[in-house]
Amino acid sequence: MNVDFPGLGTLVNVGTIVVGSLLGMAVGHRLPQRTHAVVTDILGLVTLLVAALSAMAVTDAAFVAATGSGAPVLIVLGSLLIGGIAGSLLRIESRLEGLAGTIQGWLARKSGGQRSDGRRTSRRPVLIDDTERGQDPAARERFIEGWLTASLLFCVGPLAILGSLSDGLGRGIDQLLLKSVLDGFAALAFASSFGVGVLLSAVSVAVVQGLVTLAGVLLGSVLPDAHIAALTATGGLMLVGIALRLLHLKQIPVGDLLPALLVAPLLTQLVIMLR
Repeated sequence: MNVDFPGLGTLVNVGTIVVGSLLGMAVGHRLPQRTHAVVTDILGLVTLLVAALSAMAVTDAAFVAATGSGAPVLIVLGSLLIGGIAGSLLRIESRLEGLAGTIQGWLARKSGGQRSDGRRTSRRPVLIDDTERGQDPAARERFIEGWLTASLLFCVGPLAILGSLSDGLGRGIDQLLLKSVLDGFAALAFASSFGVGVLLSAVSVAVVQGLVTLAGVLLGSVLPDAHIAALTATGGLMLVGIALRLLHLKQIPVGDLLPALLVAPLLTQLVIMLR
């Protein structure tokens, strides 16, 4: 029986986050750092394999037939160049990092923050209203910080977009399965520090990736096979950038390359019209 359906990858992703969070709250603090490092290296190598399989879409028969034998590679190159230039001018990567930094800074100020000499100040005192309601302000702030930090980590990333689109387009859930393992170990680490707030981030992942998967389903119903192959091949090379980051070989700003996913089908259509 075929159980593969659009959204399956996101369901698996949500499940690994839930399991990782529960394990993190139970035993996550006992795992040594070297274990996390080895797992990250392994996932980096597997990401290279998934990237190679996706990039092979450049040889897709429908793609070659629609654009010509020499055009697919040039289309992928042009998509990455145009998308990368646009993304760097828009500073997508730095804006995403800035968003995370802003939220973390706001949370730090709410929980006491740092003094001008670099030393942390004490947390704000427990208010009478909080005590009367039976709420611990420190626990509440830790919950919020865990939820927001984990949600940003799991939802704002190229692999979340690439994997969800691939799932919706019917190209498989390999990318989301890889992301699921990454998120599971990350949730384990975060939950050991932030607790149940990390568990709630699974809801954020379900909503965000579910919407992107739906967009992929809608695109798959209107985009020809050649355009989908161009998008897949372009995304495959972006996955190489993610793999290099996981292996600590080069910090490629993959976020700046995200516009290439929009450029690839448009450039493919332009080449088809010019033939």
